[in-house]
Amino acid sequence: PVLYSYFRSSCSWRVRIALALKGISYDLVPVNLIKDGGQQFSAEFKALNPMQQVPALKIDGITLSQSLAIINYLEETHPNPRLLPQDPKKRAQVRMIADHIVSGIQPLQNLSVLKQMGEKKMEWAQNCIASGFQALEQILQHTAGRYCVGDEVSMADLCLAPQVANAERFKVDMGPYPTITRINKALLDLEAFKVSHPSRQPDTPAELQA
Repeated sequence: PVLYSYFRSSCSWRVRIALALKGISYDLVPVNLIKDGGQQFSAEFKALNPMQQVPALKIDGITLSQSLAIINYLEETHPNPRLLPQDPKKRAQVRMIADHIVSGIQPLQNLSVLKQMGEKKMEWAQNCIASGFQALEQILQHTAGRYCVGDEVSMADLCLAPQVANAERFKVDMGPYPTITRINKALLDLEAFKVSHPSRQPDTPAELQA
């Protein structure tokens, strides 16, 4: 497999965690979203992913984009360890939390939106993340065990840790979100989350490396 990724992309980090958890080795091709006006806009990358976003994964003769579509494919082709619970209710909760982050928070504060916000980008990102986290904190108080849903790492957790990293980067006050903070701390202790972390990627700038 070949993963097209950017060290700081939270969507790419989700996929890197899934690959690490499932023990799938891959080649990484960095796509710098800032340099040269954004390498994702090159004709070569557009042919690979018409949405001009990372991640993209070449695997088993196909090319997939969209992090959850990739993670679902990995789940179906490499079922262990599982990232979706067997219980239908818990599985629905995992998908709900993942969608909450992937659709309801991250797109509002991603690079393409922030570029449009000009000088207000920090304030905009903080507001988008805070309003999403207020809802998420409430949800997790009902679903969480050690992790987002019970005591097994799931697709929801793969979305949570990268989103908390975004929150920290945009200096969001995490005080009001003790459940999110506690789960994130537990996740960052896991090897799959450590090796896939933005501070430990081949394209991480020297000053940001762990």
